[in-house]
Order: sequence, then structure tokens, then C-alpha cells
Amino acid sequence: METIRIPVTRIEGHGLITIKLDEGGKVKEAKFHVTEVRGFERFCRGRTFWEMPGITARICGICPISHLLCSAKAGDAILAVRVPEAAHKLRRLMNLGQIVQSHALSFFHLSAADFLLGWDEDPAKRNIFGLVERYPEIARDGIRLRAFGQRVIELLGGRKIHPAWAVPGGVEYPLDEERRDEIKRGLPEAKGIITRTISLFEENLPRLREEIKTFGDFPSLFMSLVADDGTWEHYAGRIRFVDAERVIVADGLDPARYYEYLAEAVEPWSFLKFPYYREYGYPEGIYRVGPLARLNTCERMGTPLADEVLQRFRALYDGKAVTSSFLYHYARLIEILGALERIERMIDDPELLSPRVKADAGVNELEGVGVHEAPRGTLFHHYRVDENGVIQWVNLIVSTGHNNLAMNKTVQQIAAHYLDGRKLTEGFLNRLEGGIRAYDPCLSCSVHAAGTMPLVVKLIGPDGEELDEAVR
Repeated sequence: METIRIPVTRIEGHGLITIKLDEGGKVKEAKFHVTEVRGFERFCRGRTFWEMPGITARICGICPISHLLCSAKAGDAILAVRVPEAAHKLRRLMNLGQIVQSHALSFFHLSAADFLLGWDEDPAKRNIFGLVERYPEIARDGIRLRAFGQRVIELLGGRKIHPAWAVPGGVEYPLDEERRDEIKRGLPEAKGIITRTISLFEENLPRLREEIKTFGDFPSLFMSLVADDGTWEHYAGRIRFVDAERVIVADGLDPARYYEYLAEAVEPWSFLKFPYYREYGYPEGIYRVGPLARLNTCERMGTPLADEVLQRFRALYDGKAVTSSFLYHYARLIEILGALERIERMIDDPELLSPRVKADAGVNELEGVGVHEAPRGTLFHHYRVDENGVIQWVNLIVSTGHNNLAMNKTVQQIAAHYLDGRKLTEGFLNRLEGGIRAYDPCLSCSVHAAGTMPLVVKLIGPDGEELDEAVR
């Protein structure tokens, strides 16, 4: 058996892909190893739950809002108080801004160069700078759209990155008319950008048929929050699972009791755990989360323009679940449109300007779970505290972790389809990375470490000899 090892780039964190060949030179197995060490949950012990939003927001510079809001919701449960409705609405507004900025970063800055410039393009040009050179308007749109989402976050929380604004019981301070009006002024441009970007992506779908079929196209479960009426949800709601036929497998599940229907397996070759649906067992209980899952689990987006595009999205699979992970990119664009429509719909709500944005209380429960939809998928924060509110135990299940089984299955599918011979070509490496990048993984969030993202790919022969290695 031969083994290839490949490093992964243009994602957040550290990863390694190992490909093993059989005696006939065919791919026997391919694995995506996460090589960072998990430790964040451990060193949170001894801090108070009041500090946790600010601490966990610093797990990552890409996902700070996701952890900030989820941690604050876990704190709400420990306080066991009624959080003012204005605070919930303001948190929703910030999360919508986070969805816009994060999805724009993923699509324009990290992934668009692959399918617009070509998988075999010189890597020195196949990046955001090459995109600026060849498609300056598209690159500009990406910068402007992301800037709008970041500005929403900044106007609410005072900072684009690591704002200390959401707290247990609500938020630190309300919105005012001046900041609200600035958000309103940016909406028309942002909606124009996402509308033409969706058209551009749809125009390119016919030439991307091979990627759609081979970049993680397989049956699985899909999990996300949905509203009580089945509408797309990102902040509250209940958990729903659907299968590849879009048949509901489980519905109305209490997010705070996630441990009753989710379990985590451990493999010796990765520091990232492997969550699965308990009822189906491991690894048959594979499921996916994130934009692709949310569009498969919901009945509708709940906003007119996004619902129109959702119908075209679903038509690709005749109304069944869209099972190609490559189409995470399409799903992100639809979610950006829906997020902008929701911001537009709620921005004139007078309650957003209410001064009553925080409930004051002490420790009323010794355990709390916060759950919401981060851009990359369903995020769980689970804390146990003592009578003084000091953290005794923490469990975080992060979006990228949910997708771990699916990412490994995607690597296997791409390697089996594209590997030709015993040498690692540039085009093959790019496609492998593209398969991982479709999930927009944030490995530092998942394993709670920091650093740059090298990708190593190693090709190992049937006798264990290393045939080739690529390091990026």
C-alpha cells in the first residue's frame, strides 16, 4: 500500500491529508487529519461564566461573533431570566451581519479563485490577487460585501473583531438612530452585489458539473435549527434532521439536550472528534451542518428573493436534498441574500432602539447550554458552574467538528476520482483542497488552537514507502 500526504491551505487552522494506494495503484483510503491539539475547554475552567463570551470569542479571529453570541446564550440559561426582546433582536442583527461577512470571505476571498481562474492555474495567481487582476469588479464586490457585514458588527458591538458586547442576560448597550441609519444606507449596495454574484455563479454551474458530482456528493443526514413553522432559522428554534430525500428523520429536538441525540467518536489519527447521530451509530450516523444543511432542513427561507433562488437551488436535485458539498458555495450566496433581506425587514423595528437590553440576575442554574447557527453550522456551548458562577466544566461542539466525517468522505471521493498515477500534480492538490474548502472549515475553532494553516499531503505506497509529499 502506498500513502500520499498533502497539507491544506486557504482554510483556518492546521491540516494534513493522507492518501494510501493499494497494490494496483488505486486509492485505498484517504483521511483528513486535524493536527492541532484541543485544549480550550480545559483552560476555561476556573473562570466565571460572565467572562466566557469575551474569552471564547478569542478562539478565532474569523468566528468571534459566533462564539460571543452562543456563550452569552449559555450564560442566559445559567441566569434563568427573561432576556429583553430588544436584546434578542440586536443579537439576531449581529449574527446576520456575521453571516454576511463570513460567507463573503469564504466565497470571494478563499474559494472563487479556484472555479473562476481554474484548478490548474499557477498557484501564484490562483488567489485573491489573481482575482483582482482578472476580475476586478468581482473582487471589489467581495471586499464591499464583506465590509458591509463587518460594519454591522462594528456598529452594534464597537469593534469588527472580538467585540465584548453580548453578555449573559442581553447586550451591553442599545442601538441608536445614527448607527441604525448607517446600516440602512449600506443595504441597497449589498443586495445589488449578492444578486449579481448569484447570477454569476448560476451561469457557471454547467461548466462545474464534474466538481458538483465529485466534491463530496453522497447521501447523508443534514442537521440544523429551524423555526417552529419550518422556516430557516439562525438564532433560536429547534433541531431538525433530514435525510438525502429531504424526509424528516427527527424534528423538534431540544437544542439544550443535544447529548441525547448526538455523540462524538474519537479516532487515533485526528485531534478533531467525529460527531454522529446517536440513533444511527458510528459512522452510519454521518450528518452535515452549515449553509447546505440549513437549506436542506428548512421549508423556506422566509424572504421573497432568497425563496426564489432556493427553488432553483432545490431544482438541481429535483426537490430532494442537495447532496453535493461543492454546492455549499451556492448555499452561502443564498444565505447572504436572505440575511440582507432579514436585516432590511427588521431595521426599522423601533424595539431595536429600546434602552432595555439587559436583565440583571445571579446564578440560578448550575448548568447552561447555548445553541445557535454560526455561518459554518450549528454551534453548542455547554457550561457547568458552581454556586459562585465559576466554570467547572465546558463542552463546545463547533460547526467544523460536525462536518468531520463528511470532510473525510469528500477527500476520499476526490482522491479516487482525480488521482492519476503516483505523482501529486498541482491540479489534483487544488481539487483536494477545494473539497475541504467547500465546508469553509475553521479548525482553530474546532480544536481550540491558533496558528497559520499549512497543508501537508503525503502519498504512501502499498509497502508503506512515502512516494511523494506536498507542503503548502
